[in-house]
Amino acid sequence: NCFVPISEIISVEETELNKKQRNIGKWQKMTKLHAFTVYYVKKARNHRWRCSDVTFWCVDEHLCNQWIQALKELLEMQKSRPKQLLVYINPYGGKRQGKRIYEQKVAPLFSLASISTDVVITEHANHAKDNLFEVNIYKYDGVVCVGGDGMFSEVMHGLIGRIQKDSGIDQNNPKASLVQCNIRIGIIPAGSTDCICYSTVGISDPVTSALHIIVGDCQPLDVSSVHHNNTFLKYSVSLLGYGFYGDILKDSEKKRWMGPMRYDYSGFKTFLSHHYYEGTIAYQPAKHTLGSPRDKDSCRTGCYICKKSEQQLAEQRKDCGLKHEEGEEEWKVIKGKFLAINAVNMSCACPRSPKGLSPAAHLADGSADLILVRKCSRFDFLRYLVRHTNQDDQFDFPFVDVYRVKNFQFTSKLSEDNESNVMDIGKKRFGQFCRDHPACCCNIVNSTWNCDGETLDSSAIEVRVHCQLMKLFARGIEENCKDEAAYSQSSAEQLL
Repeated sequence: NCFVPISEIISVEETELNKKQRNIGKWQKMTKLHAFTVYYVKKARNHRWRCSDVTFWCVDEHLCNQWIQALKELLEMQKSRPKQLLVYINPYGGKRQGKRIYEQKVAPLFSLASISTDVVITEHANHAKDNLFEVNIYKYDGVVCVGGDGMFSEVMHGLIGRIQKDSGIDQNNPKASLVQCNIRIGIIPAGSTDCICYSTVGISDPVTSALHIIVGDCQPLDVSSVHHNNTFLKYSVSLLGYGFYGDILKDSEKKRWMGPMRYDYSGFKTFLSHHYYEGTIAYQPAKHTLGSPRDKDSCRTGCYICKKSEQQLAEQRKDCGLKHEEGEEEWKVIKGKFLAINAVNMSCACPRSPKGLSPAAHLADGSADLILVRKCSRFDFLRYLVRHTNQDDQFDFPFVDVYRVKNFQFTSKLSEDNESNVMDIGKKRFGQFCRDHPACCCNIVNSTWNCDGETLDSSAIEVRVHCQLMKLFARGIEENCKDEAAYSQSSAEQLL
């Protein structure tokens, strides 16, 4: 017996039996056999999916056709499945394997599922972003990006920006209520870092991601908008990092010739330099959320916390109004010297750090986890970094604070940022800090914000979390992935 939910069947096709199949057991005496093959999702270890198939045959042609027709009608009822996709391929990202991965591993699966595609090979930076402002995006059921996190960011900015433009929303207004983007984005991982794919699916595997797209999975995702002095800078879905992670990115950009190894080199170099920066942070707590950054309740498929938090946030806005909520709710202010300031909308898990920067961060609860690592010794900072790779509580240090927020603002103590109006905190002129070693002769005047792997020009920023602004072809990380011999069972119609 083979049990397969209809929701995980990829396609059904009439099949010609070969001579070997015809000579199996009692069927060898029969003159004419009719068969059909069901292609379906087979779940393996570590959240990996594969396409498998099973063939059914009988002597009754009418019965065989009835089965084929009934199954195809059931598949047609799966309205969430895409029929037409717009695909962007970055041929230069990662190990330059994007085009090969798509053509060899993904395109055959899309063809099997009868999905038509329009493919664009990007030729330069922001090609996909610019193209999304020109094409008729509304004729597509989704947009697929083949590449790394940078490629996803480009497609995300183009799609969200296009929706806001068509809706008459000014992205430069940090208080604007952005229009939700209902066109889903699919990620086929083919970059040097695939953090977003890993954090939303549980594995960076092209075939697994393609199958999630085919079955029409949908995962809402929070997006943070970043502004400086009423000017839009970037959107972020994973990491906003100042200090340690900003310095790593700034240094690694000068060493792109090293490939992915540049992150290890720049990380080690940045750790040894041990720079800290002084500044002021103001934030609004996310009181609508049910969880907290210190609990053990990770975000999983069908997350209850995300659903309830989104409902409570919607009720708050309905009762109080958005302007009242943001204008009068209490802001909390923190001043200090920081080695790292990180804000994450998701766990930011990856193979090297299976728990991520914030293990209990949620994908769609309308909040971000703000992590402040204060000035400490190099040894203590190393202890903190090591905990990202094991099961210990990485927030259990006196120099680490974590808050669940819906908005926050930051200004450094540098004179060039004195024009920032962060709750009237950043108007003073401050001196420059480098590090706590008198022998330091370097001339570092400021850190850089790392926004999903891209640098921001300004250190003084205003960040706001937009609850479930966009959607992915994903279902979140499933709680328990069975071994290769197990098949998922659900209350949906099943094929016996």
